[in-house]
Amino acid sequence: MVKKILLLCGDYTEDYETMVPFQALSMLGYQVDAVCPDKKAGETVATAVHDFLGKQTYTELTGHNFALTADFDSVKTGDYVGLFITGGRAPEYIRLNPRVIEIVKEFFADNKPVAAICHGPQILTAAGVLKGYKATAYPSVGPDITLAGGEYVEVPVDEAVVDKNLVTAPAWPGDTAICREFAKLLGAKIEI
Repeated sequence: MVKKILLLCGDYTEDYETMVPFQALSMLGYQVDAVCPDKKAGETVATAVHDFLGKQTYTELTGHNFALTADFDSVKTGDYVGLFITGGRAPEYIRLNPRVIEIVKEFFADNKPVAAICHGPQILTAAGVLKGYKATAYPSVGPDITLAGGEYVEVPVDEAVVDKNLVTAPAWPGDTAICREFAKLLGAKIEI
């Protein structure tokens, strides 16, 4: 039986923070069920490409349309070995969906591996699951982590922070680090 990962995203999810984990986890043999509230398998979410071009914050360009692979309304967390929460602008509004919050709480209650990148920890703060955890995020989300009872850890943009069942990274340059550490939490074996 194929092990399944739930990938939670929404419109204007960050392109690299969605496509790279989806492809990397699929390459490792997991079935990655990409879902978005109020959408079904085969529908798409718009992505955004964020870059750092010397302004006070990131710039945002139109990305690709990313095809969802499962229906949000049929998610049963017991079917999954891990949860990956993408970044971009999607977390700020999908965290308003009560089922999104329930899903996150269920993964933490079951102590399953959870990964969240960039603005993804906004969903974790809304779910109230960060108390006692160290986590990183895009710097503007740092105060949210602290207010939620977590410890914000500032790391270089290409690194990840692991604490218990949680791995977080600040932005898409950390895709390699977050995917590697998430795979370790999942117990994945990578042989060369």
